[in-house]
Amino acid sequence: MGADDKMQNKAENLGGKVKEGLGKATGNEQMEAEGHGDQAKSSVKDAGENIKDAFKGK
Repeated sequence: MGADDKMQNKAENLGGKVKEGLGKATGNEQMEAEGHGDQAKSSVKDAGENIKDAFKGK
């Protein structure tokens, strides 16, 4: 569960960066904001995974 979740979080973060970049390039503020949101969600999920790992002793 952990490794797959971490990979999905990295992919979501990367997608958010791409979305943010496209939003900046095209002047689409909504897309840029969605990219920031995707990155923030990914960071929160990563923090949750790190907490789980800490409790499992990894």
